[in-house]
Amino acid sequence: MLICFLCGNIYIYIRAMQRMRSMYILVRILFTVLFWLMALMLFITMSLRHSNVLPAIIYKTMYAAGSIWLVFVLYMTMALVFFDIIKALFARSMKNGVIYALGITLSILIAGHINYLSPRVNRIDIPVEKHIIGDTVTIVGVSDLHLGHGTGKERLKKFVDMINAEKPDIVLIAGDLIDNSTVPLHKEKMYEELNTINSSMGIYMAPGNHEYISGIDNSYRFVNMTPIKMLADSVVTLPNGIQLLCRDDVHSRGRMAIDELVAKADKSKVMILIDHQPYDIAIKNELGIDIQLSGHTHNGQIWPGNLITDRLFEQSNGYRKWSNSHVYVSSGLSLWGPPLRIGTNCDMVVFKVYSTAKLTD
Repeated sequence: MLICFLCGNIYIYIRAMQRMRSMYILVRILFTVLFWLMALMLFITMSLRHSNVLPAIIYKTMYAAGSIWLVFVLYMTMALVFFDIIKALFARSMKNGVIYALGITLSILIAGHINYLSPRVNRIDIPVEKHIIGDTVTIVGVSDLHLGHGTGKERLKKFVDMINAEKPDIVLIAGDLIDNSTVPLHKEKMYEELNTINSSMGIYMAPGNHEYISGIDNSYRFVNMTPIKMLADSVVTLPNGIQLLCRDDVHSRGRMAIDELVAKADKSKVMILIDHQPYDIAIKNELGIDIQLSGHTHNGQIWPGNLITDRLFEQSNGYRKWSNSHVYVSSGLSLWGPPLRIGTNCDMVVFKVYSTAKLTD
């Protein structure tokens, strides 16, 4: 990926300099400096993510610019290749291919940002044959909020309002609540917003890979400042009899095997698995998991990334009923890096789980 990113930058730079050959040398020098600064921006900000060297507003701006540049390079390269082919085969006199490519790329980025600002709420009714005290329960499931320099406190407030609007009995978070560091979470006091989530039976979370990237101990310290219970390889029985199986992320060297975790549960009760990365769904289905909530994939986030995640995972996005399991893989309520959704959507799921046991007694 780094090689592709480097090659894309070189290709765009060469084509841009060809277009600018008649401009003053100082203009081209300034362009060169700014271009390669943008190419390095994300790497600079990632290296500073645990520090307080820069003011938050400057760091946020650099992080957004650097991450958006990744997507800019992807689409600008594709557009340039397209117009270069058109010129070579059909329109040798065409001189504005770089301008056309830039216009198309910027239009795609603007549309992608608008799409990112409108997460979808997917509502799914799930019948289970096992008994639930009260018969029906409302569960809100989210994943991949990536709180930090990309998703700040203001955006988090909108997410909390979305969750509370559903009046959930249970809130489940399938990992990657935190982005790359807990430093901006403390700076913005994001725990204040998380403390306003309303859920009658609690908020439960399984760690994701970004909790480990941020430092798993730091992640636990932050989460412990909120009503969220982040559990790893643990089984919790709720007052209505539902059992939550919270699995540790694959980044944990001591992660429990899934069959060992299921062995700790009572299979006569509804079993809901929270597992950040949706690997081995078929195995979990055979173990009798009733409901599984996962995330991690972002559904590729940016096309054609979704084509790749579809090949990597048995189920990379959305809802599917397996033989035993109801599985939902969230695209993420937010995202990593660039605030763009191109060909994919941010989402939140609302499960209405109801027992059919009384109909068969």
